[in-house]
Amino acid sequence: MKKQFAFLVLTSIALSSFAQVKPLAPRNQAAAQTAPAVSRQADNPNAAIFKFVTTNHDFGNVPEGPAAIFEYEFTNVGHEPLVIADVQKSCGCTTPDWTKEPILPGKKGKIIASFDTKGRVGNFNKTITVVSNAQQSNFQLSFSGIVIAAPPTTLENGSLNEIKVGNTPH
Repeated sequence: MKKQFAFLVLTSIALSSFAQVKPLAPRNQAAAQTAPAVSRQADNPNAAIFKFVTTNHDFGNVPEGPAAIFEYEFTNVGHEPLVIADVQKSCGCTTPDWTKEPILPGKKGKIIASFDTKGRVGNFNKTITVVSNAQQSNFQLSFSGIVIAAPPTTLENGSLNEIKVGNTPH
C-alpha cells in the first residue's frame, strides 16, 4: 500500500509538469520582450535532467536476420523524479522499450532500441523521440549501421537450416 501511494505521489508530480503550457518561440527580439512569461519545465531549476552515456550509436556492420539492439543508459541528474511518458519510433522496423517507473534523482534508467534487420539490407539511420517531464521534454536518440545480406541457404545433406559461409569443400 505504501509503495502504491508513493508511486501515485511521484506520478502526480511528474504529470503536473506536463500540464504546463509551453509558448511558441517569438520570431524576433521585439516579440520576445512583449511575450508573457509562462512557466516551463526548461525554466524549472529543479526539473529532471537526462544525462546519457551516448545519444547516438553506430552499429557498424550487422548481419541480416537478428535484431540489432542498443541500450541508451542515462542518469537523472535533476532534482525531481524523471518520468518518460512515451518513446516514439520513426518507423515500423524499430521497437522501443524504456524504464516505465519514475527515475529518482541520481538513479539510472534505460531506453532500448531494437531494429529488425530482416529484409533491410543496406545503410540505415533511425531515430526514436523521447517524451518526458525533463527540462528538455522532447529529444531524439539515433542509431545507424549497415545491414549485410545473409548468405543464401543451401540444401546440402537435406538440411534446410544449414547456412554455408565462405568456401567449403564438397
